[in-house]
Amino acid sequence: MAFPPGFLEDLRSRLSLVSVIGRQVRLARKGREHMGLCPFHNEKTPSFTVNEEKGFYHCFGCGAHGDVISYQMQAHRQSFVEAVEQLAEQAGLEVPQQVPEERERARRVASLHDALEAACVFFERELRGPAGHEGLDYLRRRGLDEQTIGRFRLGFAPDGRGALRSALKGHGIDEALAIEAGLLGVARDRGETFDYFRGRVMFPIGDRRGRVIAFGGRALGDAQPKYLNSPETPLFHKGAVLYGLAQAREPAAKAGAVIVCEGYMDVIALHRAGFTNAVAPLGTALTEQQLELLWRLAAEPVICLDGDAAGQRAAAKAALRALPLLKPGLSLSFAAVPPPEDPDSLIRKGGPAAMREVLERAQPLSEFLWRMEWAGRPADTPERRAAIEHDIMEKVAGIADRVVQDKYRRHFRALLWEAFRPPPPPPRGQRKMPPGVHRHSIDRGPDGRLPGLPRPNPYPNAGGAEEQLLLMVIAHPELLEEVAERLGHLEFTDSDLDKLRQEVLKHLDGWASLDSEGVRRHLSACGFSQILDCLLEARAHDRIAYLKPDAPLEAVRALWEHVFNLYTRKEIGAELRRAEQQAGAELSDETFAYLNALWSSLTQGIES
Repeated sequence: MAFPPGFLEDLRSRLSLVSVIGRQVRLARKGREHMGLCPFHNEKTPSFTVNEEKGFYHCFGCGAHGDVISYQMQAHRQSFVEAVEQLAEQAGLEVPQQVPEERERARRVASLHDALEAACVFFERELRGPAGHEGLDYLRRRGLDEQTIGRFRLGFAPDGRGALRSALKGHGIDEALAIEAGLLGVARDRGETFDYFRGRVMFPIGDRRGRVIAFGGRALGDAQPKYLNSPETPLFHKGAVLYGLAQAREPAAKAGAVIVCEGYMDVIALHRAGFTNAVAPLGTALTEQQLELLWRLAAEPVICLDGDAAGQRAAAKAALRALPLLKPGLSLSFAAVPPPEDPDSLIRKGGPAAMREVLERAQPLSEFLWRMEWAGRPADTPERRAAIEHDIMEKVAGIADRVVQDKYRRHFRALLWEAFRPPPPPPRGQRKMPPGVHRHSIDRGPDGRLPGLPRPNPYPNAGGAEEQLLLMVIAHPELLEEVAERLGHLEFTDSDLDKLRQEVLKHLDGWASLDSEGVRRHLSACGFSQILDCLLEARAHDRIAYLKPDAPLEAVRALWEHVFNLYTRKEIGAELRRAEQQAGAELSDETFAYLNALWSSLTQGIES
């Protein structure tokens, strides 16, 4: 919405910035400015300044800066139009409507708000009258006191078909407007109007500013449906509203967190227990619009639903709805109330501490998704494992943000590798043979292997330091001259790898003109083809970056140095243990000096 020239300046000039900010921040005058603790970050020493004369605020701690409109937007999590409208109301200014259609729409919206407010007052009054006795008893049995009932403006709709209709008529509200506001229904057969809500405890549903836009009604007894919401109206779209949002906005902004639970009573119970940043969708799965509302309040809302099957299905739907919308820094976390409890019953039994414990155990969306895909699914065959991997990666592919999608893909690849990695074989002599087969009844080849089976890869992970040090030099021969001296001082524990190391060092001068492919051909010709194939095959599935010919030499060099230092520390540690054992038998000056040298090398990370 565009505002006429001069209107925003007029609005700023009519408002005292100190007064607006002073409703939330205790300000002290310091010369020509006011100072206080910043409302946008936690601090103990005031660094937040307000300059009334120039009309701006500034925080030297977090950098927050702006005028009265930007403060209203940031402090109350409002859009620009919402902030302007609310400030205009405080200043006594009418927000101008530029065209007749907008003026008519604004008039109609104001009339709808008036009708809904009148209905809310009627329901509040009825709750405390003779007709509302049963409803008041129900709320008290649920542990609600007068203060809570008043804060959430709870009420009661009497049983008659026309009690509210008559009350609205007394306020000059015609039936057509009441029907448009969702307060009256029309009988299909006779065309008569009737009260939409009857015999129900009433929960007003507010917009982000707290204005009543709809109602939810809970039936008493066996009436169905148990919960009934207002129909869709010009003011109310169920998928775009969160119950308790007006009450939760400022606490959520202050805490940087918001809790999403299932229903009206859960929200109220959480607020009573001190969790005043709680909201709820209106009986449906979270929508994209509701998620956007939540992310305006906090970067990682906590979805806290019942731990029963229905609650977990709703949580799963929320996770799947959120995945395509994820962005860097925006996600969800999930907490489950242990069945058969809900937040209301849990707090009544265990107090706020029980609820706090549930929230502290919240798990991130990635972990929840992993558990959701694994729960109850066997993974004992390749096909079943493939199905799990397919389902997870299919969901990850739906993340629109490419950076987040890539991080999720890498995260789940690592988890899948850990989950599906075969266990190490049992020690020799403990391996079970199939029934009826004896260990010595199978004819083996001259090398002891079963005939027809390929030789197993002795380096299935190729993840040890010795393998990495060699692979980097083979992939980047230009690195050899720089590291040859240190590589020559090593003695690998694996005899085959040590022979390969020695062969590599023999050709220090002859490799200057060779690329990685040429080096491999040369080593293969020298009888190292099998070990090279094993190492490269084990590394192939990992797509290790340093094996690529175009990998930056600087990065490969840094990695080689890192691996070498880790490896030599390990070797020094082993030598130190041997020297200490020798010293235990006979401690001489030479042994003592050698121990000191080893300790120095180990602590400084240099070669001994």
